[in-house]
Parts: sequence; structure tokens; C-alpha cells
Amino acid sequence: MEHAAPTLRHAALRWIPALAVWAGAWAALLALDGRVDLANLAMLPVLASALAALWLPALPSLLLTLLAVVGFNWAFVPPRHTFTVDLRQDALLLAVMLVVSLLVAVLVARQRRLAESARHHAAQAELLRRFGEALRDADAPAPQAELLRQALAQQLGTAPLLMVLRDALPPQDDPAAVLLLGEPSADELGGLWHCLRQARAFGPGTGRHSELRQWYLPLRGRQAAFGAAVVRLDALPQADEALRLQAQALCDQAGLSLQRGHAQRAAEAAREQAQAQGVRNALLAAISHDYRTPLATVMGAASSLRDQGERLGPEQRRRLAQTILDEATQLSRLTDNTLQLARLDAPGVQLQLDWESAEEIVGTVLRRVRARDPARRVRAWLAPGLPLLRCDALLLAQLLENLVDNALKYSDAPAPVEVTAQRRGGSLVFAVRDRGPGIAPAWREKVFEVFQRGEPRPASAGGGRARRGAGVGLAVCRAIARAHGGELRLRPRASGGTSFECELPLAPPPPVEEPATPLAAGTAPGSTTPEDAENQGAAPGGVASDGPEPQAGAAAPAGAPR
Repeated sequence: MEHAAPTLRHAALRWIPALAVWAGAWAALLALDGRVDLANLAMLPVLASALAALWLPALPSLLLTLLAVVGFNWAFVPPRHTFTVDLRQDALLLAVMLVVSLLVAVLVARQRRLAESARHHAAQAELLRRFGEALRDADAPAPQAELLRQALAQQLGTAPLLMVLRDALPPQDDPAAVLLLGEPSADELGGLWHCLRQARAFGPGTGRHSELRQWYLPLRGRQAAFGAAVVRLDALPQADEALRLQAQALCDQAGLSLQRGHAQRAAEAAREQAQAQGVRNALLAAISHDYRTPLATVMGAASSLRDQGERLGPEQRRRLAQTILDEATQLSRLTDNTLQLARLDAPGVQLQLDWESAEEIVGTVLRRVRARDPARRVRAWLAPGLPLLRCDALLLAQLLENLVDNALKYSDAPAPVEVTAQRRGGSLVFAVRDRGPGIAPAWREKVFEVFQRGEPRPASAGGGRARRGAGVGLAVCRAIARAHGGELRLRPRASGGTSFECELPLAPPPPVEEPATPLAAGTAPGSTTPEDAENQGAAPGGVASDGPEPQAGAAAPAGAPR
């Protein structure tokens, strides 16, 4: 009933202009009666019939034309006010008038139907086009199903019930495997599952289960259905074959979109699986390669101590023990980096965040690398008044330690390695700088990829062992920086060497005030005493960088590296 009222109003509005045309034609006939001959008067009903057919259906238009000819005979053909025709030419005039009027009415009504059909098909094509564009922007079953339901409601005048697969079709009917829009009855739910599995429509007009009062329409892809829709015919203003085919076209378009989404997700899962397999293979290859040499060195030194320990002098035994310690440390660092990289690449990783001091993190790193830096090449410079940083202190210390070890490995003594920290806008920037040979432009991004070791370089001129690495250290460093919402970048230095800069965002400071740290007598706030600088590995007054930087309370000494 809700849809019948607008239809009746629309039909009534179409009669108004048609009746107005006929009224105008009869008014003109009465006004011209006696002034023009009968043949010219007969043209007015023919014209009115053609104009009225623009608004009226064919049958009403023909009936009005027939009544107009009969009325014209009664009112204007002599003898008037009778249906008798005395003259043959008058009879011929009435016959021609009737035939022409009927032909014109039929032709105009037919053209109007064709125009309405063309407009209807254009509206259908526009609906399908807009529906296809909307589906292109939706990449999940839930929004695609909602778009289909809206399009079908616009097409049919009533919202259908939908069932859409979330993923693959389960072997048994499983409510968790589908998404339902609407509340189907138990029979309708069974029909939806049957339609989904058979990938065929059924209901009136489909040739299957015509006794039903619903249309069951599958959401068909190329080889299977990915959902089903049920349309209750009692809720439709009219249910014909054309309407069902239009609804099926929308369902098929949605089914193809759902199939593309399933294929994309399957391809993405396959790519992720292949990538994970590739990473595992590369990891095993790297471990088998990079563990072999340290293990062989450890085994050789240990067997020498066991078999020849009594014949070796104290210095030789110390060197062998140091070799074992160095290689074991290398293995431990390689293992830590590899495990950390795997943990940070896992989805939903949770960091142990807390408010940390940049000075304490840098001091911890300096104490760790001191054992591997007998030449004391590592120097630190920190800007005064640095804010607290909300971070995972263990991960950040691992990042800086990896960068320092990398700088020591790829630069020769006595070139210094500088560790700096300063504030830059709303970020805190840690930098590790060396005076090594630098990195070629082609490798400045590739070195951050896992298992990329950069261009091989020979051993140092001092005759030490050739530098080695598993190619995971820098990848771990960038993963740690990004896990904190920051970024790790490589910047070449103007006078040679490399600067790795880790920029981390600063969070609003904690509400609790930090207790004041007691200062030694005679020490100004923000300054560093020579004793503290020596103990922490920092140059007194700080180490100057390539460009202008805030000073740490005192000028750099005359011999500070540039």
C-alpha cells in the first residue's frame, strides 16, 4: 500500500495535461464553428489525439480518440445532434479522421514506451555503474554486503536479507562463517544456505521451487557463489521477470567483487607465507654461514687450551681465552639481533615503555662497548636539559650499541666514533657518527634490509681479521626505531664517514617532577666534570659535530675531532 499511493498519484498527474489538451481542442472547435469548413475543424481532434498520447497510455488514448470522433460527428457533421451522416464526403472525412487519430495515438504511445524503457535502462546502467564504483572502494565482505543491500533496496523498493561468506565456504552450515544482514526465519536461513551451495536462483519465475513467495538470488562469482539474498515478494509493489533479472545482475556484480576480495586476500596470505618462508631460509643460511666461523674459532681455541695448555705460556693462554670470549660475544649479539628482529616483525608486538633518561641510556651503551674499545675511540656528547623519553630502554640501548659496534667495525683507529643526543623540535635525535669510508649511494637504503651486508671491504691495514656481519644489525635498529614511532636514517658526512640518526617523538612529560640530582661543589648545572667525562667515555665539554649544535655547557677542546 505504501508504494501504491505514489503510483496512483503519478497516474493522476499524467491525466491532467492530457485532459487539458482535449478541453482546449473542444474549446477551439466551438470557437471556430461556422468560421472554417468541416475538414479544417477535423484537424483539431487529430492534433489533440497526438498531443494527449504523450501523457496517456495507449488504451485510454485510443478510447478518448474514438469518443472525440463520435462527439465530432454528433456536434459538427450535418445533420447535427444525430449520428446520421448524409454526405459521402462527410463519412469519408470521419473515417480518415478516426484512422489517422488512432494511428497517431498508437505511434506516439509506442514511442513514449520506448523512451520510458530507454530511461529505465539508463537508470539501471547508472545504478550498476555507481554500485561498481562503490564496490571498488570496499575491500571487505561487510561493507560490500551493506552496499549491495542498499542498491537492492533502491532497486526493489524493499530491503532484502543477505548472507555473505566471510572467507571460504565451510563444509557444514556454520553461522560463524557468514555475515547476516537482516533477520531471516529458519526456513529462509535454510534456503539461503541451499542457494549459496547450489549457486542457483530459485523462486517464482526461475523454474525451481516456483511455489515459494520469495526470490532466492545467489551472489555468483565465476565458478561459485559467495553469498545469497532473499527477497520477500509480498513486500514488492510488483514482481516481474525484468525486476528479478535486474536484482540478479546486482547480486552477480557483488559476487564478482567478493570473489576478487577473496582472491586478493588469498594471494596476500600466499605472499606473506612465501616471504616468511624466504626469511626463514635466509635466516638459516645466514646462521649456518655466520655461526660456522666463530664456532670453529671457539672450538680451535678451546681444544688448544685443553690439549696444549701445559705447554702454553700465560700470555698465550690469555689470548686464547680472549678469543673464545670475543667469538662467544659475537655469537650472542648475532642471536640477540636475530631474535629481536623476529619479535619486532611479529604483529601486535608490545614494548615495555617507561620514562627514561637519555643520559642513562647513552652511559649504559658506553660501559658495554668500553670492553670492545681498547683505544677509547668512542666519545659522547649530550645537549644539556634533555627531556625524558618514553621508550623501551633495553631496545634503545641495543639500537645504539649496534650502531656503535657497526661504526667501530667499519672505521679504523684512531678515527673517533661519536654518540650524540639533542632535541630537534618535538623529537629527540640520537646520532652515531664515524669517519670510515662511508656508504655508496646505491646502498644507503639497502643496508637497512635484512641480510644485506653492503659492499665487502678487506681487513684493516693492521692485519686484523676481515670484518663480518650477518646483515641483521641495521635492520634491527630501524625496526626498533619504527616500533617507537620514529625513524632511523643514514646521512653521509661532509668530510667523509657516516652518521646514523635515530629520531624519536617526544611524548608529553610525566606529571611527577623528577627529584633534583645533587651536584658536586663548584660544578655548574649542565656542565660535565673532567672526571665524569673520563669515566663515561665522553670528551670534556662534549664532542663537536659536523654542523652547529647546542653546547654541553663548555666549549670543545682544541683537539676535538671535526
